[in-house]
Amino acid sequence: MKSIWHKGAPSVRFEALGGDRSTDVLIIGGGIAGVLCAYKLKNAGVDCILAESGRILSGITKNTTAKITLGHGLIYDKLIKRFGKEKAGHYLEAQMRAGEQYARLCRECDCCYEVRDSYVYSLDKKEKIEREILALNSLGVTAEMSDAPELPFEVAGAVRVKNQAQFHPLKFLYEIAQGLPIYENTKVLELMPNKARTDRGDIGYKKLIVATHFPMLNKHGSYFLKLYQHRSYVLALRSAQNVMGMYVDECDKGLSFRSYGDLLLLGGGGHRTGKKGGCWQELEDFAGKYYKNARVVAKWATQDCMTLDGVPYIGQYSKSTPDVFVATGFNKWGMTNAMAAADILSRLVCGENHPLADVFSPSRSILRPQLAVNVLESALGLLTPTAPRCPHLGCALKYNRAEHSWDCPCHGSRFTEEGELIDNPATDDKNIK
Repeated sequence: MKSIWHKGAPSVRFEALGGDRSTDVLIIGGGIAGVLCAYKLKNAGVDCILAESGRILSGITKNTTAKITLGHGLIYDKLIKRFGKEKAGHYLEAQMRAGEQYARLCRECDCCYEVRDSYVYSLDKKEKIEREILALNSLGVTAEMSDAPELPFEVAGAVRVKNQAQFHPLKFLYEIAQGLPIYENTKVLELMPNKARTDRGDIGYKKLIVATHFPMLNKHGSYFLKLYQHRSYVLALRSAQNVMGMYVDECDKGLSFRSYGDLLLLGGGGHRTGKKGGCWQELEDFAGKYYKNARVVAKWATQDCMTLDGVPYIGQYSKSTPDVFVATGFNKWGMTNAMAAADILSRLVCGENHPLADVFSPSRSILRPQLAVNVLESALGLLTPTAPRCPHLGCALKYNRAEHSWDCPCHGSRFTEEGELIDNPATDDKNIK
C-alpha cells in the first residue's frame, strides 16, 4: 500500500549518528516540517542537527495528496469569527508566503510543480460557500463562486481561488535535503535539559525543535488533550475522468480530487483514528458508480493531527520550556503549514520575533468544543477494560480491519498485528495479545 510518490523519487540516504555530538539547534523528526526547518536554519548559517529514528520522509509526509493551497476548507470565515480579522489575515499571509516559497524553490528542481486552481465545494450548503468568499475577499484574496463542473456530481457551490499549485512532494524534499546535517536511524530515547540521549550517542543542544508529527513530551503543553488524529484514504485511478483543478469537500467526511499525470487521486473515507469509517471501500464504491472503467493502480492512507480550533500549534512548546519549540496539528494541510512552521521556527529559535507567529501560538486558549470530545474519547479509552492497550497513556486499542492494524482512539498511535509501532505518539512497540 505505497503511495505513488515512491515511484520516481530519488533514493537519498543519510548515516546514523556515530557518537556524541553537540549543536545549537536539534530538530527531532524527519518529515516535511523537520526537513524544511533544517533547510532554512542551515541556509541561515545556524548550526543544527536533524535526528530521525528511521528514514526521513517515511512517515506521514509520503502519504500526502500534496496540494499547495491557501484553500484549507471553509476556514477563513471561521477564523474571522473566532480570532478576529487581524489574526485570520496572519494565518492567510502565512499560507500565501508558503506558496510563494514553494514556487521559488520548485523552479530549481524537477518535482512536477504545476499551477492549478483550488476549489472548496459543498454539496448542499451554498450559504457557507458565499460566506467564505466574502471572508476571503475581505482579506484581500480574489475568490469567486463556481459550480465545479469537472466533478461527476452536482454541488451547491464552490469557492474558487486561482493560481494555487500541486507537486511531487518526495522529489522536492529529497532534493532540498541533500547536504543537510541529517542523521537517520537515530532514535531519541530520552530528553534532558539541553541534551538528547539517542541509541547512537548523546546530542547536546541549546534549542530544540520537536517535529515528530504528534509531540513526544507528555509532561508539557497538554498536547494529549489539544490534539486528536484522523485517518483518510486515497485511491490512484487510471482511466477515470481527470481534473485540472484541486478539489476538496467542506465536509470532513467528503471527498477530494486532484490529478497526477494520467491518474486521478481520489481521497476520502476518513474517520477519527481508532473509530470506524468508510476507508477504501467507500472510495471504491464511489469509483464504481462514477468511474466505471477506472482501474485502481495504487492506494494508501494517511493520518493527520487535528487541533482544537483548526489552526496548527507552531512556536514555544509550552510556557515552562523556553528553549523547546514545536510544529504540529496541520489539520490535513501539511504542505503550506509545514513551510509556515519552518519560516516561523527558524526565526524563533534564533531569538527573533516573527510577525505572523501570534495566531499559531501553542499557548492560546484550549476552551473549544473539541476539547470536550477529546476528553471524552480519552476517558472512554482509559475505562474500556479490554486488551491490548497503548503504551503511550494506556488506552484500549481498537482493531482496524481495513488496514489490519491496532489503533488508539485516544491519541492515534498505531501498531501492526504483530505489535510493531507504525505511528506515534507511542514511542515503543507493543506486545499484542
